[in-house]
Amino acid sequence: MAIEFNTIQKEGLSVQIANAIRDAILEGRLSSEERLPSEAELADRFGVSRSTVREALKRLAAQNLIRSERGSSGGAFVNRLTWSEAQGNLVTTTRLLIGMNDIPLEDAIEARFALEAAALPLAAEKCAGDDLSAMRREIDRQRDPLTSDEEFCASDVTFHSVIARATGNPLLTFQLSAAFEAMQPLMNMLVYRLRDRERIADLHEALAVALERQDGAGASISLESLCAYTRELAAQRRGPKKD
Repeated sequence: MAIEFNTIQKEGLSVQIANAIRDAILEGRLSSEERLPSEAELADRFGVSRSTVREALKRLAAQNLIRSERGSSGGAFVNRLTWSEAQGNLVTTTRLLIGMNDIPLEDAIEARFALEAAALPLAAEKCAGDDLSAMRREIDRQRDPLTSDEEFCASDVTFHSVIARATGNPLLTFQLSAAFEAMQPLMNMLVYRLRDRERIADLHEALAVALERQDGAGASISLESLCAYTRELAAQRRGPKKD
């Protein structure tokens, strides 16, 4: 375990210790499932009290970076962060940033579609039969008149998440799926009274056809049409500009 100690100051010791351990985890100097030294050992290494170390460990546990286990073989261990946990954290953070900072709907639309557009060529190249089948199922669900607005929204997110998965890149899938899950429900919630569900399903159909043909350029055109329609809905919601 290699942690820099010389940056520890007298003020905010628990925060600085937590940050030092966190940096060691992020930089790979502490591995997943590795056991941390005991509170007494950490207190001695950092030159602080055990209560200060305990507070630092609580901070790390609150960030889900470590966990504590009881028993003779227990102690504090570095957590292995799963993709689903990380995605959940990113979705929550994105939603909070949008909600707390009054991000305009138009900015969210721009960001959400720019991210997907960047990944479309790779998705078109690698899209497989299972991905196409999954997209078709969602389109059928979207065309079903018995599908509720909430179910339509969930299907919309799933459809685009399949495109993210089709890239075959786990980091892209993680980033894109989190963006869709964070932003798409917000857009749907704001414009669902105005949208034409059949038109959206048609746009999804065109996108799926282009991906099936491995036509990245055609997929980009279809996605741009979907983006333009979303912008149109946002403009209708906003209403006419006042002079």
